[in-house]
Amino acid sequence: MKIAVPKERGPGENRVALIPETIAKFVKAGIGVSVERGAGEPSYYPDAAYEAAGATLVSTPGELYGDADVVTRVAKPTDAELDALRPGTIVIGVLAPLGDAPSVERYAQRRLTALSMDTIPRTTKAQAMDVLSSQANIAGYKAVLIAAEHLPKYFPMLTTAAGTVKPAQVLVLGAGVAGLQAIATARRLGAVVVGYDVRAAVKEQVQSLGAKFLEIDVGESAEGTGGYAKELSQEAIAKQRAAMVKAIGAADAVITTAAIPGRRAPLLVTAEAVAAMKPGSVVVDIAAETGGNCELTEAGKTIVSPNGVLVIGAVNLPASVPTHASQLYSKNVQTLLEYIIKDGQIALDMDDEIVRGTTLVNNGEIVHKPTLDALAVSGSAAVQTPGGGA
Repeated sequence: MKIAVPKERGPGENRVALIPETIAKFVKAGIGVSVERGAGEPSYYPDAAYEAAGATLVSTPGELYGDADVVTRVAKPTDAELDALRPGTIVIGVLAPLGDAPSVERYAQRRLTALSMDTIPRTTKAQAMDVLSSQANIAGYKAVLIAAEHLPKYFPMLTTAAGTVKPAQVLVLGAGVAGLQAIATARRLGAVVVGYDVRAAVKEQVQSLGAKFLEIDVGESAEGTGGYAKELSQEAIAKQRAAMVKAIGAADAVITTAAIPGRRAPLLVTAEAVAAMKPGSVVVDIAAETGGNCELTEAGKTIVSPNGVLVIGAVNLPASVPTHASQLYSKNVQTLLEYIIKDGQIALDMDDEIVRGTTLVNNGEIVHKPTLDALAVSGSAAVQTPGGGA
């Protein structure tokens, strides 16, 4: 069996699907690995490290894909990249089918087998394969660093001969993996942190990290399946936004991470709420790619509100920490491959919950097109870019 690792060509994508350490384990197990030259350089894994791990370096797509049984990648392939694959090839990556439903048809038309890392069921057994969690952790961490960099204040309290500096007030909206990491990071930097989530069940997790929990009674439960929140009614959303204006106005930095599977990110920070913030305050919206949690957010841009608040539409934050993001993603892929490799070959058991939840297309036959309803039944992770508020 042979695995191919291409160079990621998407804008700003600095990660690589497999790192040398992982490849060395496959090579030791008798599995051949080909790596496109330069694939690991953006994440600081040089070609020499891949060669030392036993990989074969190739320079052209023809060499890379010619005899590959499995292609491991981070982002979904473009149509041109799909055309370079021979029928029967197994493609593994963050294929985001909910965000691009026609892509499933394309994999079938090319007679490929497509495994989507972002639809792996979120079960205890699949934890080490959970790419959304591994990458969201990084996103939450980096979002706080961005806020600290742009905030014209210290995060910690300081007592000096020149006077006492009060700690920054940080509000984190959404207490999934990204939100909890943001809370923990802001606390480590010395800020006073408040966390909020529509799921009351996460209150203890927020408090265990040393943060206060903002309680807002919206009149209905927001507990969903698979650890996610479900959509609220319009009446509940209106109550939520109104109650949040005061809390947002009191914050020096707001980190927003809230996401709903397969839907536009919920709007939590209205223009009115931004107007209530002090000049120089910062909003870092890591849900920018799915519409944003802030009404003023523009994906990939930093804007300044009329009252002097910076609104940062953060995109693909894991790619800005590519060394560790690649390390963790590589482990996710390795765990999945080890799960489905039997006697040196890929064996897909469609009766297995993990395999069926991950497989979009099997040898050109569509297994399933993930939908929000299907994910709710299986408890699978929602399709989000890595770093979304999982």
